[in-house]
Amino acid sequence: MLSSSAVARGLRIGSSRLQCKRFASHEAPQYNEPSGWLFGEKPPPPGQKRVKEDWENAWYIGMFGTMAFASVMLYYKPDTSVQSWALQEAKERMEARGEKYQYESQSPPSS
Repeated sequence: MLSSSAVARGLRIGSSRLQCKRFASHEAPQYNEPSGWLFGEKPPPPGQKRVKEDWENAWYIGMFGTMAFASVMLYYKPDTSVQSWALQEAKERMEARGEKYQYESQSPPSS
């Protein structure tokens, strides 16, 4: 049977393995206190314009450019639905049998 010192040593070794060292973070997480301003940015005094940060133009171009590109691609996307394929297949089979697939109204006989 194990002695109490061996059990205590095993618990100390096991508990030290459970403690994780955080090598990349050097301090506690930072918390920005809410200020009541939108995005924490105080509005400029009257008569002055807000100065954009360097990354903002690239973000706007990337975001809205991607949305415009996606819109164009969705507009010109090929039709791959099952219904379209089935309609085309039915038309081809009816033409092969000599049947008409469009309704043609018959004019009443003139007397």
